[in-house]
Amino acid sequence: MTLIGIEEHWMLPELTAALKAARQPDESLLLNERGDTTQRLEDLGAGRLAAMDAQGIDLAVLALTPPGTQALPAEEAVALSRLANDTAIAAVRAHPTRLRSLSSLPLSSPQHVAEELERAAALGHVGTMVYGRSGDRFLDDPAYDDFFAAAARLRQPVFIHPQIPSDALRDAAYRGFDPLTGLGLATFGWGWHIEAATAALRLILRGTFDRHPELQIVLGHWGELLPFWLDRADSLARLAGLERPVSGYIRTNVFLTMSGMLNPALLQHALTVTTTDRLIFSTDYPFQQPTRDDIDTFFGHLPTDTDRHKVRSANAAALFGIGPAAARPGRT
Repeated sequence: MTLIGIEEHWMLPELTAALKAARQPDESLLLNERGDTTQRLEDLGAGRLAAMDAQGIDLAVLALTPPGTQALPAEEAVALSRLANDTAIAAVRAHPTRLRSLSSLPLSSPQHVAEELERAAALGHVGTMVYGRSGDRFLDDPAYDDFFAAAARLRQPVFIHPQIPSDALRDAAYRGFDPLTGLGLATFGWGWHIEAATAALRLILRGTFDRHPELQIVLGHWGELLPFWLDRADSLARLAGLERPVSGYIRTNVFLTMSGMLNPALLQHALTVTTTDRLIFSTDYPFQQPTRDDIDTFFGHLPTDTDRHKVRSANAAALFGIGPAAARPGRT
């Protein structure tokens, strides 16, 4: 049975250099340098394919690792987004049966976002990955509505990935520990996930999916805590004048991935708020590296072969247009 893994991270060396040279470098870059992570992130060839083989992954959907390009000034973000998208699609063309890719977008330059999305889609990218904030501008800012309109029209799913909280929020809630503990608290241990959940919730409350009902977003880490708080979040819908409860949009416009968190208890809870039609497998490589046995054990907790087929490959194939006709980069 085919296994598709999305959220397979990679990194562009030129982007790393630009981010490190920024006036205030993103501290989460340190997480890309632990152990052999840098080598794994930059490998879009034999090493990555070998890792996929070891895990039993037939096809991986690449995504540029945090913090992406949108942390850079506008002109630099545009140039490096283009370079990243060209580099990723070159890897896809080199390994057309094993790789697909999500585009990177220069959200620090809102007027160029939809344009680059269209260019990337024409190259063959099957979706895009963004973050919930660019500087002080939130993803639900009206400046990005043309982007969401284009994503819906082009059927380009939008993966909202976690990012490090703003300095002001870090000062208010994440400081007071040794540097490494504080960084972990602000990123993978807690802050990342609150940031992504808030970004998705703000999009819903802004009426994004009422304006663009065909738009689909993807949230990692079992929905970034949001599915576990819908009893309370639903009460916001009436205040925001939405057409439906927040949970309704989760069931029709949001896909959830597990991001290597192969805990059956999380699976069971997710199935209380959505269905197996909305779950997509991912490992969050190389930050999480479950074994083939770990992956097989996880799929054993799904109730039927039909459900396993959906989560292993069918949902991702349908959402991202992955199939015989989509195997040729450059499709439109």
